[in-house]
Amino acid sequence: MVSWATLLMVLITFAVVLLRYLLDTGWIAMQESITYLHALVFMLGAAYTLNYQGHVRVDIFYRKFSDKGRAWVNLLGTLLLLFPLMGFIFWVSWEYVLESWKVFEGSREAGGLPGVFLIKTLLLLLPLSLMLQGLALILRSLAILRGEDRG
Repeated sequence: MVSWATLLMVLITFAVVLLRYLLDTGWIAMQESITYLHALVFMLGAAYTLNYQGHVRVDIFYRKFSDKGRAWVNLLGTLLLLFPLMGFIFWVSWEYVLESWKVFEGSREAGGLPGVFLIKTLLLLLPLSLMLQGLALILRSLAILRGEDRG
């Protein structure tokens, strides 16, 4: 889904540029859809990226560690960094998203997209999906540390 959203984002961006410079026209909703798709790609793609170890990390030491050493880094990093940060993001976003849902918040721009409350919901889905993926990482790390898994 995220791959298709990325392609759609590129195509809409191309269309916006063509409309603006060739026909001297454009639509606010079309421009806002690029922002919505961008948020969707990054917020929903974060857990997937974590699963495939695609996040930026300083691996000067990490890549030289044994499987058990990497498992310890992943376990402690998830417990001490990922979970607290995602818990905090969820906690501070909850009321903000709830207020948006109460009024079914829409765009402030005339002709903009009506679903601002939906895109704000990603502020809750991001930490939830990353914490679920973090739980999988913890379980995988524990299996490696117990000698049940080779990575």
